[in-house]
Amino acid sequence: MTDRTAMRTAVAVLVGAVAVILDSTIVSVALHELGADLHAGVGTIQWVSTAYLLALGVVIPLVGWLQSHLGAKRLWMAALTVFLLGSVLCSSAWDAPSLIAFRVVQGLGGGVMMPLLTTMVMQAASGPDRARLMSTVALPAAVGPILGPVIGGLILGVGDWRWLFLVNVPLCLAGLLLAWRMIPADGPGRRAPLDAVGLVLLSPSLVALLWGLSDVTKPGGFGRADVLAPLIAGAVLLVAFVLWALHRRGAALVDLEVLRSRPTWAASALMFLSGASLYGAMLLLPLYWQQLRGTDALGAGLLLIPQGVGSLLSRSVAGRLMERLSARSVTVFGFALVGLGTVPFAFAGHHTATWWLLATLFVRGLGMGIVMIPLMTVAFVGLEREQVPHASTVTRIVQQVGGSVGVALLAVVLATSATGTGSLAAAFDIAFWWTVGFTGVALVLAFLLPGRAGTQGGTGADARPAPVAAQAGTGPA
Repeated sequence: MTDRTAMRTAVAVLVGAVAVILDSTIVSVALHELGADLHAGVGTIQWVSTAYLLALGVVIPLVGWLQSHLGAKRLWMAALTVFLLGSVLCSSAWDAPSLIAFRVVQGLGGGVMMPLLTTMVMQAASGPDRARLMSTVALPAAVGPILGPVIGGLILGVGDWRWLFLVNVPLCLAGLLLAWRMIPADGPGRRAPLDAVGLVLLSPSLVALLWGLSDVTKPGGFGRADVLAPLIAGAVLLVAFVLWALHRRGAALVDLEVLRSRPTWAASALMFLSGASLYGAMLLLPLYWQQLRGTDALGAGLLLIPQGVGSLLSRSVAGRLMERLSARSVTVFGFALVGLGTVPFAFAGHHTATWWLLATLFVRGLGMGIVMIPLMTVAFVGLEREQVPHASTVTRIVQQVGGSVGVALLAVVLATSATGTGSLAAAFDIAFWWTVGFTGVALVLAFLLPGRAGTQGGTGADARPAPVAAQAGTGPA
């Protein structure tokens, strides 16, 4: 039976996280309306999304250090408060620059919350409880990109764009109340000095990489100067950080020693590929329905509901499978379903039966829901408790960058294929085959995950459960 304190912690953080995960996808469908209402061009209003993304990149590396100084509960409530403040400010924006600035505030709060959520659940639970709880808290991450555009379209259909941000207010207030009442009190952990050099290297590298990848969708793709320059700079800074972190070991801003654990680096690689597959397909699927099948934005969002339903239904199934099978078996099965649910789109055209594609989307959703649970659980197997915040940061970074890489690559593939073949249908077929390729590589890598003994065993965080109040404040060494 799941530990009561761990379950209460998971429920409390889940409510607050829903607002953050839905926010970016809800806003993505409103850029046209925002540009028209605020009298801003496409190049300017696009920064409403880009600024939020870059703010996430700035703050994610700091989460472990902040937790060690404030404690998990205080940091969670502070970050949720910042996100709430940013949401209210966004709803009162008077022009595009003010909205972009307020989106940065939102991004700073949300960037802290996502890796901290994983850390708090991993430190609160042990053994089989981890898979059960991750099947709960990972739910918004799976259905958010799918349901967000639908919710955003419905809000725009009946109200003003400001409600896209005001809808966060009740969720944030409920999240704060639950966190105050349900998350055990904790204090600062073992305080480590700030690795200023690591911060100067890692945060700008993530910002540069995400910035460059966000511009790939513009005409010219990877050949643009505003794409190449930040990507090269980001790569150089990232390599420099890796060398610095290996030299500093446990004293680095993000301790890369966690990647010496095979389950951690294998799960991280798979999270990169699953992020590329999920978010890359979320670029292709709405465009397929709109550009090839003639639906509007809201209609395309509604047609994606079967994928969200599949992901929703497979959450609890994945948790139960983890108790009976190995992480390797469950992940291979999940990626196989993702591939099976994507291949039909690589053959689809203007007149492919809608019911058939909706059925395959349901299968794809089942697969995406299944794979995330073992990945988010096995990434922490064998790690010491003080290493958990570092592993949370690493996995969050690879998911974020993986999603951006997937969107960028598939946007370029779609554009170049459309030009080269002269057929939009053929271009979508080629782009979906790339998505199948991401999934195929992930399926092969999944065999590197531990078997049943590795999933349940290990030392450190798995072997020495401790009261949550003592765990939650633990920060980087």
